[in-house]
Amino acid sequence: MSKIWTKKPMSAFENDVKSSQLKRVLGKWSLTAIGIGAIIGGGIFVLTGTGAYYHAGPALALSFIIAGIACVFAALCYSEFASILPVEGSAYAYAYGTVGEIFAWIIGWGLILEYAMGSMTVAVSWSGYFNKLLKMFGVHLPDYLTSDPASYTGEGFSMNLPAFIIVLVVISILIKGTKEAAKANNLIVIMKVSAVLFVIIAGAFFINAANWDPFIPAQKMVMEGEQMKEAYGIQGVISGAAAIFFAYVGFDAVSTQAGEAINPKKDVPFAIIVSLLVCTVLYILVSLVLTGMMHYTDFNPQGKFPDAIKAPVAYAFEIAGQGWAGYIITIAATVGLISVLMVMIMGQSRIFLGMSKDGLIPKMFSDVHPVRKTPAKSLMLLGIVIATVASLTPISKLADMTSFGTLFAFTMVCVAVWILRKREPNLPRNFKVPALPIIATLGICINVYLIWNLSHEAKLLSTAWLALGVIIYFAYSLKHSKLHKVGYGETFKAEQEPLQKTDLDL
Repeated sequence: MSKIWTKKPMSAFENDVKSSQLKRVLGKWSLTAIGIGAIIGGGIFVLTGTGAYYHAGPALALSFIIAGIACVFAALCYSEFASILPVEGSAYAYAYGTVGEIFAWIIGWGLILEYAMGSMTVAVSWSGYFNKLLKMFGVHLPDYLTSDPASYTGEGFSMNLPAFIIVLVVISILIKGTKEAAKANNLIVIMKVSAVLFVIIAGAFFINAANWDPFIPAQKMVMEGEQMKEAYGIQGVISGAAAIFFAYVGFDAVSTQAGEAINPKKDVPFAIIVSLLVCTVLYILVSLVLTGMMHYTDFNPQGKFPDAIKAPVAYAFEIAGQGWAGYIITIAATVGLISVLMVMIMGQSRIFLGMSKDGLIPKMFSDVHPVRKTPAKSLMLLGIVIATVASLTPISKLADMTSFGTLFAFTMVCVAVWILRKREPNLPRNFKVPALPIIATLGICINVYLIWNLSHEAKLLSTAWLALGVIIYFAYSLKHSKLHKVGYGETFKAEQEPLQKTDLDL
């Protein structure tokens, strides 16, 4: 059993970097754009509606502030790790080098949940905006081709076909190459940020302050699907922060691209912090404008505007009598959500790549195309799974599961960076978390508290996912772990020798 706590030595990470077949093509601003590209999307264009109606009302802005604060603590810890271990794999790799294999596996398994569910959520969100865009031009797809089975009110077969197709389109872009995908993402990010600034500035002229009164509505029960749930009040603000937390996953996606960064030790920490700060401010402003333009109760899917919860920003302008603005926002959201999906699937494939290199999952996930230098096989398999589940599952269930995976990973990173600081205080770090004991403790406490405030179903399903991961680890991963086969033994050389500074920047 002692093998499960085996840690990956720095020399092994160095070998990974030197032998990597991935191209280092991402600079500081491309990495920042990846972060912004992943963060600005579902949170602004979709979850503002569900967060306002099912959780916080106008106080959704407070939910974004709480989630943003929790992210800042985790982002600082991610940045310190990224300055030490500039490799793909994100929190999984960080834990492998500091705490041990079983801990790393559990984090990696949680990240798989985070990115897979996040990709599916965004695909369903994109479908909502795409359908609205088609309707603006007089095209109406039948309900059985735009609804998952749980949401379909008719009889017979149904699936969300647009969600299925967009995943396959994004996969085809990613297979072509990281540089090409990054260029496409940069253009989309410029369009998205412009659209968000337009929403904030133009929407400010149509705010009705009465919609903010009361800012924190009294607690009451609302119908979600076929069940009643508590909403609003202080508890609603907290549960709202937990539910919309996955909207911040973008800065984690930056760390998954470290293997393709030109100067990862410096640029990855920069991109993580800048993308998070920029997007948190935009989230807060948009949520204030949106709940000021449209009363939070109007996002009721059973109410006067049943589709408003699927495309809340566009509907807010439409209800305000500014249909022309709805066209701009719907087009921007439809295009913009593609970059979110692109970054999430890219991050998922790189986590698979890191775990596969270590032998914890099958080799096919680390096979890199000899010409395009992308994990093509992994991307194709991911595409099939994500497209299928996205086309058959309601968005509310997907969002909560994503938030669990994100919060879990953030908690583990705060723990792991603290452990590494204690064990290797002299290890060179290009970035150090200030007041680490305070920052790490706050990060752990807030993230655990938000996990506790997720829906009961999300916690149950996510716990079952983690339990399945532990079973797979002992049944497959422990037996195939490369670090147990290459002569390191049950403890690594790094246990006896100090970790040496190595310049990994290329």
